[in-house]
Amino acid sequence: MRLSPRIITALTTTMCVSALFVGCAAPAETSADIEESPLSEFFSSASGGDLSPEEQEKKFAEDERQREELVAQCMTEEGFEYTPNLQSASMSMMTDGEEWDPESREWVSQYGYGMINFPARDDMPTGDEGEYVDANADYVESLSESEQMAFNEALHGAPMNPEEMPEEGESMEWDWTTAGCYGWAENERGVEDPSASEEHKPLMDAMTAFYEDMGSSPELADLDAAWSSCMADAGQPGFSAQVDAQTSINEEMNALYEDAGEMGGETGPDEAAMEELGEKEIELALTDLECREKTDYQEKRQDVQNEQEQQFIDDHKAELEAFRADLEQGS
Repeated sequence: MRLSPRIITALTTTMCVSALFVGCAAPAETSADIEESPLSEFFSSASGGDLSPEEQEKKFAEDERQREELVAQCMTEEGFEYTPNLQSASMSMMTDGEEWDPESREWVSQYGYGMINFPARDDMPTGDEGEYVDANADYVESLSESEQMAFNEALHGAPMNPEEMPEEGESMEWDWTTAGCYGWAENERGVEDPSASEEHKPLMDAMTAFYEDMGSSPELADLDAAWSSCMADAGQPGFSAQVDAQTSINEEMNALYEDAGEMGGETGPDEAAMEELGEKEIELALTDLECREKTDYQEKRQDVQNEQEQQFIDDHKAELEAFRADLEQGS
């Protein structure tokens, strides 16, 4: 099922807050000590949580196959050639044989936050083997500039008028009729997005506000203050919240990739700079781990999250059950 950005943000936040330390960078196979929060458990049955990684991967591949075949049919009817793109990468290769365990000092000493280096990194395909190849690139290249524009518009829909862009903080509802052949394929498959319906809009708004407000709760502010003080004492000042530590490494890594792109680099960022950042990541992550252990950060934040999520469930039980039922029906 394809969900709107609003519910993806909400549900992803549920899972990321549960992981706390690794944030959204961690694969599904995180430490067994990480507890599933009430909301993530509530939605797990509707989001494929009862499927094994292999079953989820198989289901995803089948969904992609159906979608791409319908897109090809639509593009043919629009007068273009289109070869289905079926090159979905598997996350299993990143974690196969080694658990993602960000609460283990041994693991963090080797991988830090798992951003520069991570389990099975050396086993990942490189060069042409790991490079995504658009099955339609050669065909599109053979078209004139105006034909290429028509191809992209048929595939994705007409570009949005800047005046129609939502204001900051506002969500944009997805309309399949304006999304080209991809939109037609989704509609043809009967895929519905309950989060985009007017029926569930109040719940989506409430869930978004809930996660935005959670980070500013007094309990978590006090916890982050204790962690921040510990970090400063350990020689890592300047972080007001625990999530800022990993974010700082992510921002530096993105900057290296952006610099490589601006300089016309085709092999990625400078290896020496990445290696240096990897060492910095491990040093920061170890200090972070030590301060989280000293402040009992993981357990205390999990307790706050669980309490607040359970209260949200209690306050919105009927709406949540109706939304979950629609998710299950469309999955």
